[in-house]
Amino acid sequence: MKVKSRTLLIIASFVWMIAGFNIVRIGLQAYQNHLSLLNVGLSVIVFCLFWFLIFHKLVIKHTIRIRNYGDEKQLFIKFFDVKSFIIMAFMMTFGILIRSLSLAPESFIAFFYTGLGVALFLAGILFGINYFKYPIN
Repeated sequence: MKVKSRTLLIIASFVWMIAGFNIVRIGLQAYQNHLSLLNVGLSVIVFCLFWFLIFHKLVIKHTIRIRNYGDEKQLFIKFFDVKSFIIMAFMMTFGILIRSLSLAPESFIAFFYTGLGVALFLAGILFGINYFKYPIN
């Protein structure tokens, strides 16, 4: 199924916001037993690391790539490139294994997932903003 290249930005927005929401939800559930000033501070650090070092740059990179498609219709999954899909699959697999095999304490899940999820959600918002900034022809 092919869509206008601009539509890829809104698809990316929804995918990232849904992923971010689900990760934040897991983190906040874990926070029920581990709410502390230290963990909140660690969540802020995790957020800043993921947002400023990875996700903000990634949104810019993918927005430029998508805009360079012009008006040509693209497959709906081209909101990501192959490398990004591989990274996403690795992160999901690693995250599921950490929780299902109890490889990390619940306090880690609380602060790490909350910070990571908020950064993911914000990336989704930025993709949405870029969708509305993209010129309509």
